[in-house]
Amino acid sequence: MPVLYLPAKARYKMGIQVEFNPDLALRKFNTQNREVEECLPENLAIDKIYPFLKKGQRNYYLKGEVPLLITEGDEKLSKPIASIIILKAEHFLRNNEIYTKGEYKVVEVFNDNKIHFNGFSKEKENETIM
Repeated sequence: MPVLYLPAKARYKMGIQVEFNPDLALRKFNTQNREVEECLPENLAIDKIYPFLKKGQRNYYLKGEVPLLITEGDEKLSKPIASIIILKAEHFLRNNEIYTKGEYKVVEVFNDNKIHFNGFSKEKENETIM
C-alpha cells in the first residue's frame, strides 16, 4: 500500500482537545479586537438571554447554575459577577479553528462582596462556608 505524505498545512494534530469549563468567562464590554459575543453585555439583566462565543472546543455544565466571570485572558479571572444557566452550547469550525457558541440566561447579578459559589456549588442564602 502506498504511503500518503501530506503537506505541512494539511497535517492535523493527533487527538481531540476539549476543555471542561465550570464557569463562563467573557471579556469586558466592548473589548477591542473582540466580537460582541466574546464580551459581556453593557448591562446584565435578570432573566435575559445573551449569546456567547469562545475559541476552542469547550464543554459546560448545562443542568444548573454556573458563575459568570470576567476574563482578561491567560486565565486571569474575576470573582463571579452573576449566576447564569447555560441554555445551549455548540461547536463549529471557522477558518479551520474550533469555536464554541451558545446562549446563557442570567439568574442573579452580584453587587456585593459575599461568596456566591463554593467550588461548583452555588451558596444558598444564610448558608456559611466551613
